[in-house]
Amino acid sequence: MPGYTESKDQLQARLRRVEGQVRGLQRLVDQDAYCIDVLTQISAVNAALRKVAVALLDDHLRHCVRDAASDDVRSDAIVTEATAAIDRLLKS
Repeated sequence: MPGYTESKDQLQARLRRVEGQVRGLQRLVDQDAYCIDVLTQISAVNAALRKVAVALLDDHLRHCVRDAASDDVRSDAIVTEATAAIDRLLKS
């Protein structure tokens, strides 16, 4: 079971807000909005997505890593997986 199961409703609400922000971006472009205004909104969308990613990572660490703590091989694999996920987030 994914670690975010308990916070699924909150994650979905955040993603719906991001979806609305992206639709707002489309409207700005359709309306030929000032470039800086579009870029500002893109920054807001990126920040909102980062918050979703951090929430998922937090849930993963609290659920999956904690559950694997008693098994050295499994916990090492989970930590490696989490580190790779953090690396991908930092690159984005």
